[in-house]
Amino acid sequence: MGRKVISILCAAGLLAGLLTGCSGKSSEEKQAADKDNKDSVIVTMPTTSEPESGFDPAYGWGAGEHVHEPLIQSTLTTTTKDLKIEKDLAVDYSVSEDGLTWTVTIRDDVKFTDGEKLTAEDVAFTYNNCKEKSSVNDFTMLDRAVAVDDTTVEFKMTKPYSIWPYTMAIVGIVPEHAYDENYGQNPVGSGRYIMKQWDKGQQVIFEANPDYYGEAPEMKKVTVLFMEEDAALAAAMAGQVDVAHTAASYSDQSVDGYHLLAVQTVDNRGFNLPVAEPQEKDGIAYGNAFTADVNVRRAINIGIDRDEMIENVLNGYGTKAYSVCDKMPWYNGDSEVTYDSDKAKRLLDEAGWKEGHDGIRERDGIKAAFTLMFSNGDSVRQALAEDVSNQLKEIGIEVTTEGVGWDTAYDRAQSEPLVWGWGAHTPMELYNIYHTLSGTGIGQAEYSPYANETVDRYMDEALASGSLEESYELWQKAQWDGTTGITQDGDIPWIWLCNIDHLYFVKDGLKVADQKIHPHGHGWSIVNNVDQWSWE
Repeated sequence: MGRKVISILCAAGLLAGLLTGCSGKSSEEKQAADKDNKDSVIVTMPTTSEPESGFDPAYGWGAGEHVHEPLIQSTLTTTTKDLKIEKDLAVDYSVSEDGLTWTVTIRDDVKFTDGEKLTAEDVAFTYNNCKEKSSVNDFTMLDRAVAVDDTTVEFKMTKPYSIWPYTMAIVGIVPEHAYDENYGQNPVGSGRYIMKQWDKGQQVIFEANPDYYGEAPEMKKVTVLFMEEDAALAAAMAGQVDVAHTAASYSDQSVDGYHLLAVQTVDNRGFNLPVAEPQEKDGIAYGNAFTADVNVRRAINIGIDRDEMIENVLNGYGTKAYSVCDKMPWYNGDSEVTYDSDKAKRLLDEAGWKEGHDGIRERDGIKAAFTLMFSNGDSVRQALAEDVSNQLKEIGIEVTTEGVGWDTAYDRAQSEPLVWGWGAHTPMELYNIYHTLSGTGIGQAEYSPYANETVDRYMDEALASGSLEESYELWQKAQWDGTTGITQDGDIPWIWLCNIDHLYFVKDGLKVADQKIHPHGHGWSIVNNVDQWSWE
Protein backbone atom coordinates (compact mmCIF):
# COMPACT_ATOMS: atom_id res chain seq x y z
CA MET A 1 0.00 0.00 0.00
CA GLY A 2 2.95 2.32 0.69
CA ARG A 3 3.97 2.61 -2.97
CA LYS A 4 0.38 3.37 -3.97
CA VAL A 5 0.06 6.13 -1.36
CA ILE A 6 3.35 7.74 -2.51
CA SER A 7 2.10 7.62 -6.10
CA ILE A 8 -1.18 9.28 -5.10
CA LEU A 9 0.58 12.03 -3.16
CA CYS A 10 2.89 12.76 -6.10
CA ALA A 11 -0.12 12.91 -8.38
CA ALA A 12 -1.81 15.36 -6.03
CA GLY A 13 1.14 17.74 -6.32
CA LEU A 14 1.09 17.55 -10.11
CA LEU A 15 -2.65 18.12 -10.20
CA ALA A 16 -2.47 21.22 -8.02
CA GLY A 17 0.02 22.70 -10.48
CA LEU A 18 -2.25 21.86 -13.43
CA LEU A 19 -5.36 23.44 -11.93
CA THR A 20 -3.46 26.58 -10.91
CA GLY A 21 -1.52 26.93 -14.17
CA CYS A 22 -4.45 26.48 -16.51
CA SER A 23 -6.80 28.92 -14.85
CA GLY A 24 -4.55 31.74 -13.75
CA LYS A 25 -6.16 31.45 -10.29
CA SER A 26 -5.37 29.19 -7.38
CA SER A 27 -7.35 25.98 -7.41
CA GLU A 28 -9.12 27.11 -4.22
CA GLU A 29 -10.26 30.38 -5.82
CA LYS A 30 -11.35 28.60 -8.95
CA GLN A 31 -13.34 26.01 -7.00
CA ALA A 32 -15.00 28.68 -4.84
CA ALA A 33 -16.05 30.70 -7.87
CA ASP A 34 -17.49 27.66 -9.60
CA LYS A 35 -19.36 26.42 -6.54
CA ASP A 36 -20.92 29.82 -5.86
CA ASN A 37 -22.80 29.38 -9.11
CA LYS A 38 -23.70 25.74 -8.44
CA ASP A 39 -23.75 25.21 -12.18
CA SER A 40 -20.30 23.84 -12.95
CA VAL A 41 -18.62 20.48 -12.53
CA ILE A 42 -15.09 19.04 -12.85
CA VAL A 43 -14.83 15.43 -14.02
CA THR A 44 -11.78 13.22 -14.52
CA MET A 45 -11.36 10.67 -17.31
CA PRO A 46 -8.56 8.29 -18.29
CA THR A 47 -5.86 9.78 -20.51
CA THR A 48 -7.01 7.40 -23.26
CA SER A 49 -10.33 9.31 -23.39
CA GLU A 50 -8.72 12.39 -24.89
CA PRO A 51 -9.61 12.35 -28.61
CA GLU A 52 -6.28 12.17 -30.46
CA SER A 53 -7.78 13.57 -33.65
CA GLY A 54 -9.88 16.16 -31.90
CA PHE A 55 -13.64 16.57 -31.72
CA ASP A 56 -14.43 15.47 -35.28
CA PRO A 57 -17.03 12.70 -35.76
CA ALA A 58 -15.21 11.51 -38.87
CA TYR A 59 -12.25 10.48 -36.74
CA GLY A 60 -14.03 8.88 -33.84
CA TRP A 61 -15.46 11.64 -31.63
CA GLY A 62 -18.66 10.15 -30.18
CA ALA A 63 -18.18 6.92 -32.08
CA GLY A 64 -15.95 3.91 -32.41
CA GLU A 65 -15.11 1.55 -29.59
CA HIS A 66 -16.05 3.95 -26.79
CA VAL A 67 -19.43 5.21 -28.01
CA HIS A 68 -20.89 8.28 -26.34
CA GLU A 69 -23.00 11.33 -27.08
CA PRO A 70 -20.87 13.99 -28.79
CA LEU A 71 -22.20 16.87 -26.59
CA ILE A 72 -20.97 19.68 -28.85
CA GLN A 73 -22.76 18.35 -31.92
CA SER A 74 -26.37 17.24 -32.33
CA THR A 75 -27.30 13.78 -33.58
CA LEU A 76 -30.34 12.73 -35.60
CA THR A 77 -31.44 10.26 -32.91
CA THR A 78 -30.45 9.36 -29.36
CA THR A 79 -30.71 6.22 -27.24
CA THR A 80 -32.88 6.06 -24.12
CA LYS A 81 -31.99 4.58 -20.75
CA ASP A 82 -33.29 1.20 -21.94
CA LEU A 83 -31.43 1.53 -25.26
CA LYS A 84 -34.47 2.29 -27.38
CA ILE A 85 -34.36 5.04 -30.02
CA GLU A 86 -35.55 8.61 -29.48
CA LYS A 87 -35.42 11.54 -31.89
CA ASP A 88 -33.11 14.54 -31.56
CA LEU A 89 -32.57 16.55 -34.75
CA ALA A 90 -34.89 14.13 -36.52
CA VAL A 91 -38.62 14.76 -36.21
CA ASP A 92 -39.47 11.73 -38.33
CA TYR A 93 -37.73 8.92 -40.18
CA SER A 94 -38.79 5.93 -42.27
CA VAL A 95 -37.26 3.23 -44.43
CA SER A 96 -38.35 2.05 -47.88
CA GLU A 97 -39.85 -1.40 -48.37
CA ASP A 98 -36.62 -2.73 -49.90
CA GLY A 99 -34.60 -1.31 -46.98
CA LEU A 100 -32.33 0.67 -49.30
CA THR A 101 -33.52 4.22 -48.60
CA TRP A 102 -33.87 5.88 -45.20
CA THR A 103 -35.72 9.20 -45.28
CA VAL A 104 -35.20 11.57 -42.35
CA THR A 105 -37.00 14.86 -41.71
CA ILE A 106 -35.13 17.25 -39.43
CA ARG A 107 -36.06 20.26 -37.30
CA ASP A 108 -36.01 23.66 -39.00
CA ASP A 109 -35.21 25.70 -35.88
CA VAL A 110 -31.60 24.67 -35.24
CA LYS A 111 -28.57 26.92 -35.62
CA PHE A 112 -24.88 26.21 -35.32
CA THR A 113 -23.02 28.20 -32.70
CA ASP A 114 -21.67 30.51 -35.41
CA GLY A 115 -25.26 31.59 -36.14
CA GLU A 116 -25.68 29.68 -39.41
CA LYS A 117 -28.79 27.51 -39.83
CA LEU A 118 -28.40 23.73 -39.75
CA THR A 119 -29.98 22.15 -42.83
CA ALA A 120 -30.24 18.76 -44.50
CA GLU A 121 -27.21 19.76 -46.59
CA ASP A 122 -25.11 19.70 -43.42
CA VAL A 123 -26.48 16.28 -42.49
CA ALA A 124 -25.72 14.87 -45.94
CA PHE A 125 -22.24 16.43 -45.89
CA THR A 126 -21.50 14.96 -42.45
CA TYR A 127 -22.42 11.43 -43.43
CA ASN A 128 -20.69 11.52 -46.82
CA ASN A 129 -17.60 12.89 -45.11
CA CYS A 130 -17.73 10.07 -42.53
CA LYS A 131 -18.12 7.50 -45.28
CA GLU A 132 -15.07 8.89 -47.04
CA LYS A 133 -12.83 9.51 -44.03
CA SER A 134 -14.01 7.54 -40.98
CA SER A 135 -11.11 5.79 -39.35
CA VAL A 136 -13.28 4.26 -36.66
CA ASN A 137 -16.84 3.45 -37.75
CA ASP A 138 -17.98 1.21 -40.59
CA PHE A 139 -19.96 3.10 -43.22
CA THR A 140 -19.79 0.47 -45.97
CA MET A 141 -23.57 0.03 -45.74
CA LEU A 142 -24.04 3.68 -46.83
CA ASP A 143 -23.84 4.48 -50.54
CA ARG A 144 -24.47 8.22 -50.18
CA ALA A 145 -26.53 10.81 -48.33
CA VAL A 146 -28.62 13.27 -50.35
CA ALA A 147 -30.32 16.48 -49.20
CA VAL A 148 -33.76 16.51 -50.85
CA ASP A 149 -34.61 19.94 -49.44
CA ASP A 150 -33.66 22.01 -46.39
CA THR A 151 -35.30 19.62 -43.92
CA THR A 152 -35.21 16.24 -45.69
CA VAL A 153 -32.24 13.95 -46.14
CA GLU A 154 -32.17 10.55 -47.81
CA PHE A 155 -29.64 7.86 -46.98
CA LYS A 156 -29.09 5.55 -49.95
CA MET A 157 -27.84 2.22 -48.67
CA THR A 158 -25.67 -0.39 -50.36
CA LYS A 159 -27.65 -3.07 -48.50
CA PRO A 160 -30.56 -3.18 -46.04
CA TYR A 161 -29.45 -2.12 -42.57
CA SER A 162 -32.29 -2.16 -40.04
CA ILE A 163 -30.14 -0.89 -37.18
CA TRP A 164 -29.29 2.39 -38.94
CA PRO A 165 -31.08 4.38 -36.16
CA TYR A 166 -28.26 3.30 -33.80
CA THR A 167 -25.70 4.78 -36.21
CA MET A 168 -27.75 7.98 -36.39
CA ALA A 169 -27.45 8.23 -32.60
CA ILE A 170 -23.67 8.59 -32.58
CA VAL A 171 -22.80 10.72 -35.62
CA GLY A 172 -22.54 14.39 -34.64
CA ILE A 173 -23.65 16.79 -37.37
CA VAL A 174 -20.98 19.25 -38.53
CA PRO A 175 -21.44 22.46 -40.60
CA GLU A 176 -20.36 22.11 -44.22
CA HIS A 177 -19.48 25.83 -44.40
CA ALA A 178 -17.16 25.66 -41.37
CA TYR A 179 -15.52 22.29 -41.92
CA ASP A 180 -11.88 21.84 -42.87
CA GLU A 181 -8.89 19.74 -41.84
CA ASN A 182 -8.63 21.69 -38.56
CA TYR A 183 -12.27 21.23 -37.56
CA GLY A 184 -11.47 18.76 -34.77
CA GLN A 185 -9.32 21.36 -33.01
CA ASN A 186 -11.97 24.12 -33.13
CA PRO A 187 -15.33 22.39 -33.58
CA VAL A 188 -18.53 24.25 -34.41
CA GLY A 189 -21.72 22.38 -33.57
CA SER A 190 -25.33 22.75 -32.49
CA GLY A 191 -25.29 20.58 -29.37
CA ARG A 192 -25.84 21.28 -25.71
CA TYR A 193 -22.30 22.56 -25.18
CA ILE A 194 -19.61 24.64 -26.86
CA MET A 195 -15.97 23.58 -26.57
CA LYS A 196 -14.32 26.69 -25.11
CA GLN A 197 -10.79 25.51 -24.31
CA TRP A 198 -8.62 22.47 -24.98
CA ASP A 199 -5.24 22.18 -23.29
CA LYS A 200 -3.92 19.06 -24.98
CA GLY A 201 -2.74 16.37 -22.63
CA GLN A 202 -4.47 18.08 -19.72
CA GLN A 203 -8.08 19.23 -19.96
CA VAL A 204 -11.01 20.34 -22.07
CA ILE A 205 -13.63 22.90 -20.98
CA PHE A 206 -17.21 22.99 -22.25
CA GLU A 207 -19.75 25.76 -21.70
CA ALA A 208 -23.51 25.57 -22.24
CA ASN A 209 -24.73 26.61 -25.67
CA PRO A 210 -27.03 29.61 -25.03
CA ASP A 211 -28.84 29.02 -28.34
CA TYR A 212 -29.46 25.31 -27.85
CA TYR A 213 -32.86 24.31 -29.27
CA GLY A 214 -33.60 21.82 -26.48
CA GLU A 215 -33.90 22.16 -22.73
CA ALA A 216 -31.22 24.45 -21.32
CA PRO A 217 -28.44 22.54 -19.50
CA GLU A 218 -28.44 22.69 -15.69
CA MET A 219 -24.64 22.50 -15.75
CA LYS A 220 -23.32 25.61 -17.49
CA LYS A 221 -19.67 24.62 -17.38
CA VAL A 222 -18.07 21.16 -17.60
CA THR A 223 -14.32 20.71 -17.16
CA VAL A 224 -12.83 17.34 -18.06
CA LEU A 225 -9.35 16.50 -16.74
CA PHE A 226 -7.45 13.65 -18.39
CA MET A 227 -5.45 11.65 -15.86
CA GLU A 228 -4.51 8.18 -14.66
CA GLU A 229 -6.40 6.49 -11.82
CA ASP A 230 -3.76 7.41 -9.19
CA ALA A 231 -3.99 11.08 -10.10
CA ALA A 232 -7.80 10.99 -10.18
CA LEU A 233 -7.88 9.54 -6.67
CA ALA A 234 -5.41 12.18 -5.51
CA ALA A 235 -7.62 14.87 -7.02
CA ALA A 236 -10.62 13.57 -5.09
CA MET A 237 -8.62 13.31 -1.85
CA ALA A 238 -7.60 16.94 -2.31
CA GLY A 239 -11.21 17.95 -3.01
CA GLN A 240 -10.20 19.41 -6.37
CA VAL A 241 -12.65 17.54 -8.60
CA ASP A 242 -16.32 16.64 -8.40
CA VAL A 243 -16.30 13.26 -10.15
CA ALA A 244 -13.19 11.06 -10.28
CA HIS A 245 -13.08 7.84 -12.27
CA THR A 246 -11.60 4.92 -10.37
CA ALA A 247 -11.09 1.16 -10.51
CA ALA A 248 -12.17 -1.78 -8.37
CA SER A 249 -8.66 -1.91 -6.86
CA TYR A 250 -9.35 1.51 -5.27
CA SER A 251 -12.97 0.84 -4.34
CA ASP A 252 -12.14 0.18 -0.69
CA GLN A 253 -10.64 3.68 -0.32
CA SER A 254 -12.59 6.10 1.84
CA VAL A 255 -12.49 9.67 0.52
CA ASP A 256 -13.82 12.39 2.82
CA GLY A 257 -16.72 14.27 1.27
CA TYR A 258 -17.23 11.75 -1.53
CA HIS A 259 -19.29 8.62 -2.13
CA LEU A 260 -18.68 5.77 -4.55
CA LEU A 261 -20.98 5.55 -7.59
CA ALA A 262 -21.14 2.20 -9.42
CA VAL A 263 -22.68 2.26 -12.90
CA GLN A 264 -23.80 -0.96 -14.56
CA THR A 265 -22.29 -1.66 -17.95
CA VAL A 266 -22.16 -3.90 -20.95
CA ASP A 267 -18.38 -3.40 -20.75
CA ASN A 268 -17.67 -7.08 -20.77
CA ARG A 269 -14.60 -9.28 -20.52
CA GLY A 270 -14.41 -12.70 -22.07
CA PHE A 271 -12.17 -14.91 -24.16
CA ASN A 272 -12.49 -16.63 -27.51
CA LEU A 273 -12.15 -20.40 -27.94
CA PRO A 274 -11.00 -21.32 -31.48
CA VAL A 275 -13.49 -23.96 -32.68
CA ALA A 276 -11.58 -25.21 -35.72
CA GLU A 277 -9.05 -28.02 -35.89
CA PRO A 278 -5.48 -26.76 -36.32
CA GLN A 279 -4.42 -25.57 -39.76
CA GLU A 280 -2.11 -22.96 -41.21
CA LYS A 281 -2.74 -20.34 -43.86
CA ASP A 282 -0.45 -17.57 -45.04
CA GLY A 283 1.89 -18.20 -42.14
CA ILE A 284 -0.82 -17.84 -39.47
CA ALA A 285 -1.92 -20.75 -37.28
CA TYR A 286 -5.69 -21.23 -37.04
CA GLY A 287 -7.66 -23.52 -34.73
CA ASN A 288 -6.80 -25.44 -31.60
CA ALA A 289 -6.91 -29.21 -31.12
CA PHE A 290 -8.20 -28.94 -27.56
CA THR A 291 -10.79 -26.16 -27.83
CA ALA A 292 -12.12 -27.58 -31.14
CA ASP A 293 -14.09 -30.09 -29.01
CA VAL A 294 -17.48 -28.51 -28.28
CA ASN A 295 -17.73 -30.46 -25.01
CA VAL A 296 -14.51 -28.84 -23.86
CA ARG A 297 -15.97 -25.40 -24.58
CA ARG A 298 -19.19 -26.29 -22.75
CA ALA A 299 -17.24 -27.62 -19.77
CA ILE A 300 -15.20 -24.43 -19.56
CA ASN A 301 -18.35 -22.27 -19.69
CA ILE A 302 -19.99 -23.98 -16.71
CA GLY A 303 -16.69 -24.69 -14.95
CA ILE A 304 -16.10 -21.01 -14.16
CA ASP A 305 -17.64 -19.51 -11.02
CA ARG A 306 -18.41 -15.97 -12.15
CA ASP A 307 -19.65 -14.90 -8.70
CA GLU A 308 -16.28 -15.84 -7.19
CA MET A 309 -14.49 -14.01 -9.98
CA ILE A 310 -16.48 -10.79 -9.51
CA GLU A 311 -15.96 -10.89 -5.75
CA ASN A 312 -12.22 -11.63 -5.83
CA VAL A 313 -11.08 -9.76 -8.94
CA LEU A 314 -13.56 -6.86 -9.08
CA ASN A 315 -14.21 -6.40 -5.34
CA GLY A 316 -17.86 -7.15 -6.06
CA TYR A 317 -18.25 -4.37 -8.64
CA GLY A 318 -19.49 -6.18 -11.70
CA THR A 319 -22.24 -8.40 -13.06
CA LYS A 320 -22.05 -11.88 -14.57
CA ALA A 321 -21.69 -11.96 -18.33
CA TYR A 322 -23.07 -14.70 -20.56
CA SER A 323 -22.94 -12.89 -23.89
CA VAL A 324 -21.53 -9.80 -25.56
CA CYS A 325 -24.91 -8.06 -25.14
CA ASP A 326 -26.26 -8.79 -21.64
CA LYS A 327 -29.22 -6.58 -20.70
CA MET A 328 -29.55 -5.15 -24.22
CA PRO A 329 -32.98 -5.29 -26.00
CA TRP A 330 -31.56 -7.95 -28.37
CA TYR A 331 -30.12 -10.21 -25.62
CA ASN A 332 -31.29 -13.83 -25.49
CA GLY A 333 -31.67 -15.07 -21.91
CA ASP A 334 -30.89 -18.62 -23.06
CA SER A 335 -27.25 -17.56 -22.93
CA GLU A 336 -27.32 -17.82 -19.14
CA VAL A 337 -25.71 -20.83 -17.45
CA THR A 338 -25.29 -22.04 -13.87
CA TYR A 339 -21.85 -22.78 -12.44
CA ASP A 340 -21.50 -26.56 -12.05
CA SER A 341 -17.96 -27.95 -11.78
CA ASP A 342 -19.22 -31.54 -11.30
CA LYS A 343 -21.17 -31.39 -14.55
CA ALA A 344 -18.15 -29.84 -16.27
CA LYS A 345 -16.02 -32.79 -15.15
CA ARG A 346 -18.64 -35.26 -16.39
CA LEU A 347 -18.71 -33.55 -19.79
CA LEU A 348 -14.95 -33.91 -20.07
CA ASP A 349 -15.08 -37.54 -18.88
CA GLU A 350 -17.77 -38.42 -21.42
CA ALA A 351 -15.80 -36.72 -24.18
CA GLY A 352 -12.79 -38.93 -23.40
CA TRP A 353 -10.63 -36.38 -21.62
CA LYS A 354 -9.21 -38.52 -18.82
CA GLU A 355 -7.31 -37.21 -15.82
CA GLY A 356 -3.57 -37.98 -15.78
CA HIS A 357 -1.28 -38.58 -12.83
CA ASP A 358 -0.63 -34.84 -12.59
CA GLY A 359 -4.37 -34.04 -12.48
CA ILE A 360 -4.37 -32.64 -16.03
CA ARG A 361 -6.59 -34.41 -18.54
CA GLU A 362 -5.49 -35.94 -21.82
CA ARG A 363 -7.05 -37.53 -24.90
CA ASP A 364 -5.26 -39.26 -27.76
CA GLY A 365 -1.96 -37.74 -26.69
CA ILE A 366 -3.37 -34.20 -26.60
CA LYS A 367 -3.14 -32.32 -23.30
CA ALA A 368 -6.19 -30.53 -21.90
CA ALA A 369 -4.25 -27.30 -21.94
CA PHE A 370 -4.07 -23.90 -23.60
CA THR A 371 -2.43 -20.51 -23.24
CA LEU A 372 -4.74 -17.67 -22.22
CA MET A 373 -3.35 -14.33 -23.38
CA PHE A 374 -4.12 -10.88 -21.99
CA SER A 375 -2.98 -7.43 -23.11
CA ASN A 376 0.20 -6.19 -21.46
CA GLY A 377 -0.37 -3.61 -18.75
CA ASP A 378 -4.06 -4.42 -18.20
CA SER A 379 -4.14 -5.54 -14.58
CA VAL A 380 -7.84 -6.46 -14.63
CA ARG A 381 -7.51 -8.73 -17.67
CA GLN A 382 -4.43 -10.29 -16.15
CA ALA A 383 -6.23 -10.97 -12.87
CA LEU A 384 -9.21 -12.45 -14.75
CA ALA A 385 -6.88 -14.70 -16.74
CA GLU A 386 -5.16 -15.89 -13.55
CA ASP A 387 -8.54 -16.58 -11.95
CA VAL A 388 -9.64 -18.59 -15.01
CA SER A 389 -6.41 -20.58 -14.77
CA ASN A 390 -6.95 -21.36 -11.08
CA GLN A 391 -10.59 -22.34 -11.56
CA LEU A 392 -10.10 -24.55 -14.62
CA LYS A 393 -7.27 -26.45 -12.92
CA GLU A 394 -9.96 -27.79 -10.58
CA ILE A 395 -11.64 -29.58 -13.50
CA GLY A 396 -8.38 -30.86 -14.97
CA ILE A 397 -7.53 -28.16 -17.52
CA GLU A 398 -4.11 -26.51 -17.49
CA VAL A 399 -4.15 -22.83 -18.44
CA THR A 400 -0.92 -20.88 -18.88
CA THR A 401 -1.36 -17.10 -18.82
CA GLU A 402 0.73 -14.74 -20.93
CA GLY A 403 0.84 -10.98 -21.40
CA VAL A 404 1.06 -9.97 -25.05
CA GLY A 405 1.07 -6.83 -27.18
CA TRP A 406 -1.74 -6.05 -29.60
CA ASP A 407 0.75 -6.18 -32.46
CA THR A 408 0.79 -9.98 -32.18
CA ALA A 409 -2.41 -10.70 -30.21
CA TYR A 410 -4.84 -10.59 -33.16
CA ASP A 411 -2.97 -13.22 -35.16
CA ARG A 412 -2.24 -15.43 -32.18
CA ALA A 413 -5.92 -15.34 -31.12
CA GLN A 414 -6.72 -17.37 -34.23
CA SER A 415 -5.24 -20.38 -32.42
CA GLU A 416 -4.98 -19.37 -28.75
CA PRO A 417 -7.61 -17.81 -26.48
CA LEU A 418 -7.25 -14.12 -25.64
CA VAL A 419 -9.03 -12.02 -23.00
CA TRP A 420 -10.97 -9.30 -24.83
CA GLY A 421 -13.10 -6.32 -23.85
CA TRP A 422 -16.30 -5.60 -25.78
CA GLY A 423 -19.72 -4.02 -25.35
CA ALA A 424 -21.66 -1.54 -27.46
CA HIS A 425 -25.07 0.07 -27.84
CA THR A 426 -25.70 -1.73 -31.13
CA PRO A 427 -26.42 -5.34 -32.18
CA MET A 428 -23.55 -5.06 -34.68
CA GLU A 429 -21.30 -6.21 -31.85
CA LEU A 430 -22.80 -9.70 -32.34
CA TYR A 431 -22.25 -9.51 -36.09
CA ASN A 432 -18.66 -8.33 -35.78
CA ILE A 433 -17.73 -11.16 -33.42
CA TYR A 434 -19.71 -14.12 -34.76
CA HIS A 435 -20.50 -13.57 -38.45
CA THR A 436 -18.36 -15.51 -40.92
CA LEU A 437 -16.00 -13.44 -43.02
CA SER A 438 -16.32 -13.99 -46.75
CA GLY A 439 -13.47 -15.00 -49.00
CA THR A 440 -11.14 -16.37 -46.33
CA GLY A 441 -11.21 -19.96 -47.50
CA ILE A 442 -11.66 -21.19 -43.93
CA GLY A 443 -14.54 -20.96 -41.47
CA GLN A 444 -13.49 -17.77 -39.80
CA ALA A 445 -15.20 -14.90 -38.01
CA GLU A 446 -13.44 -11.58 -37.49
CA TYR A 447 -11.51 -12.43 -34.34
CA SER A 448 -11.53 -16.22 -33.98
CA PRO A 449 -12.09 -19.29 -36.18
CA TYR A 450 -15.84 -19.87 -36.09
CA ALA A 451 -18.58 -20.38 -38.67
CA ASN A 452 -22.27 -21.31 -38.49
CA GLU A 453 -24.43 -20.73 -41.57
CA THR A 454 -27.66 -20.60 -39.55
CA VAL A 455 -26.25 -17.97 -37.20
CA ASP A 456 -25.06 -15.99 -40.22
CA ARG A 457 -28.49 -16.21 -41.84
CA TYR A 458 -30.32 -14.92 -38.77
CA MET A 459 -27.99 -11.93 -38.53
CA ASP A 460 -28.30 -11.19 -42.25
CA GLU A 461 -32.09 -11.38 -41.92
CA ALA A 462 -31.93 -9.10 -38.86
CA LEU A 463 -30.12 -6.43 -40.87
CA ALA A 464 -32.61 -6.81 -43.73
CA SER A 465 -35.73 -6.80 -41.53
CA GLY A 466 -38.44 -4.18 -42.00
CA SER A 467 -37.94 -2.43 -38.66
CA LEU A 468 -35.55 -2.15 -35.77
CA GLU A 469 -38.03 -3.82 -33.41
CA GLU A 470 -38.51 -6.79 -35.76
CA SER A 471 -34.76 -7.28 -35.91
CA TYR A 472 -34.44 -7.89 -32.15
CA GLU A 473 -36.02 -11.35 -32.37
CA LEU A 474 -33.68 -12.35 -35.19
CA TRP A 475 -30.62 -11.21 -33.25
CA GLN A 476 -31.92 -13.32 -30.36
CA LYS A 477 -32.35 -16.35 -32.64
CA ALA A 478 -28.79 -15.93 -33.86
CA GLN A 479 -27.79 -16.52 -30.24
CA TRP A 480 -30.07 -19.55 -29.82
CA ASP A 481 -33.09 -20.72 -31.83
CA GLY A 482 -33.82 -23.91 -29.89
CA THR A 483 -31.55 -26.00 -32.07
CA THR A 484 -28.35 -24.11 -32.82
CA GLY A 485 -26.55 -20.91 -31.94
CA ILE A 486 -23.67 -19.52 -29.90
CA THR A 487 -24.90 -20.40 -26.39
CA GLN A 488 -24.05 -23.29 -24.07
CA ASP A 489 -26.26 -25.78 -25.93
CA GLY A 490 -24.92 -24.51 -29.24
CA ASP A 491 -21.37 -23.88 -30.43
CA ILE A 492 -20.18 -21.71 -27.48
CA PRO A 493 -17.21 -20.19 -29.37
CA TRP A 494 -16.67 -17.47 -26.74
CA ILE A 495 -16.70 -17.58 -22.93
CA TRP A 496 -18.07 -14.42 -21.28
CA LEU A 497 -17.00 -13.71 -17.72
CA CYS A 498 -18.24 -10.38 -16.34
CA ASN A 499 -19.45 -6.88 -17.09
CA ILE A 500 -17.22 -4.46 -15.21
CA ASP A 501 -18.99 -1.73 -13.22
CA HIS A 502 -17.71 1.77 -14.00
CA LEU A 503 -16.77 3.33 -10.68
CA TYR A 504 -16.57 7.01 -9.70
CA PHE A 505 -15.90 8.96 -6.54
CA VAL A 506 -18.63 11.63 -6.55
CA LYS A 507 -18.53 14.71 -4.33
CA ASP A 508 -21.30 14.80 -1.75
CA GLY A 509 -24.09 17.16 -2.80
CA LEU A 510 -23.69 16.49 -6.52
CA LYS A 511 -26.64 14.65 -8.06
CA VAL A 512 -25.44 12.69 -11.08
CA ALA A 513 -28.44 11.96 -13.30
CA ASP A 514 -29.45 8.31 -13.78
CA GLN A 515 -27.10 6.62 -16.19
CA LYS A 516 -27.98 4.32 -19.05
CA ILE A 517 -25.90 1.15 -19.22
CA HIS A 518 -22.38 2.16 -20.17
CA PRO A 519 -20.70 0.52 -23.16
CA HIS A 520 -17.06 -0.60 -23.31
CA GLY A 521 -14.72 2.21 -22.29
CA HIS A 522 -14.54 3.98 -18.92
CA GLY A 523 -14.65 7.50 -20.28
CA TRP A 524 -17.14 9.87 -21.87
CA SER A 525 -20.29 7.84 -21.13
CA ILE A 526 -20.52 9.30 -17.63
CA VAL A 527 -21.19 12.80 -19.04
CA ASN A 528 -23.80 11.74 -21.63
CA ASN A 529 -26.41 13.52 -19.51
CA VAL A 530 -24.19 16.00 -17.63
CA ASP A 531 -26.61 18.73 -18.70
CA GLN A 532 -29.12 17.17 -16.25
CA TRP A 533 -26.79 16.98 -13.24
CA SER A 534 -27.39 19.33 -10.33
CA TRP A 535 -26.01 20.45 -6.98
CA GLU A 536 -28.18 20.01 -3.93
